[in-house]
Amino acid sequence: MTQFVQSPALRTAWYPVARVSELGESGLTDRHLGEDLVIWRGSDGSLVVAPDRCPHREAPLSIGIVDNGELTCAYHGWVFGAAGQCVSVPSSGPQAAIPPTAHLRCMQVQELYGLVWVCPGVPAFDIPRIAQDDDPMFRRLNTEVEAWSTSSPRLVDNFMDFSHFPWVHTGTFGAGQDPVVPKLELGPLDDDFFGYTYEVDAANPDEAVAVSGSEDDFVHRVMTTGFALPFIVRSTIRYDDGLEHILLLCSTPVDDLNSLFTFVVWRNDDHGVDPEEILAFDRAIGAEDRAMLETVPGTLPLSRTGLVNVQSDKPSVEWRRRFADLVGIE
Repeated sequence: MTQFVQSPALRTAWYPVARVSELGESGLTDRHLGEDLVIWRGSDGSLVVAPDRCPHREAPLSIGIVDNGELTCAYHGWVFGAAGQCVSVPSSGPQAAIPPTAHLRCMQVQELYGLVWVCPGVPAFDIPRIAQDDDPMFRRLNTEVEAWSTSSPRLVDNFMDFSHFPWVHTGTFGAGQDPVVPKLELGPLDDDFFGYTYEVDAANPDEAVAVSGSEDDFVHRVMTTGFALPFIVRSTIRYDDGLEHILLLCSTPVDDLNSLFTFVVWRNDDHGVDPEEILAFDRAIGAEDRAMLETVPGTLPLSRTGLVNVQSDKPSVEWRRRFADLVGIE
């Protein structure tokens, strides 16, 4: 089995681990690159992300209580404040010095696109820029962060591939789609993403009308799909009437075999369509992908001879090549 989560290179990237709206009165827990994390908002409004274990007796900090930006461990009442500093050890009394090793080892964190992004090391990558997030003509729609029983490499490989559309997505947009994949030209899409553009006539069932804005049985789509290392895919769908539907597909490795997945949507529609109608169709597409991917055992082979490839696999093969180089797998 290909093992990749312990690669030092992956500790230099940013990963979405939660929605900003999920942060509440207690610490939020998450597992990322094989490590459990706790996330809470400090008294100054900044986020704190640290290993989910108290340095005293390793109790999970995420079961503690956050009050005025300070997290109290549920086991012995140790209190942690801004930047993970331990500010109180009740059993020692208020005048006692706090051991330097009592402070938490915090990770770098950002809030962007409605998500909490974490980098466990020194960032070597920027979070990819979505210009439409600053465009008033577009609205942003966030979705829940889900735990999928499949590896992050398999997710990216799937999202870069469209030869599976007529077979996996028969309940959404793939029914009746021509299975023959045209030859693709790969290249930089902008400063952040590398990928391709293709055109397709996609099925447009009743459930898709809110997304496409059309009541026709089939709609013409120009789709531009690309990846940003290590595990982010952006797919921009353009319709003939000028409507754009942009998907940012984000996978975060929990470990070598499991992932967190969320997607963000930007649209330049009239903002009058119920967001849940739009997201319901995209969620249904994701459910079809998930049902297939969770039947495939193990993580994705990354060696050049690990899989049989044909011309339609060109985009995902290019991602695999670059990812293997990144993590040092030949």
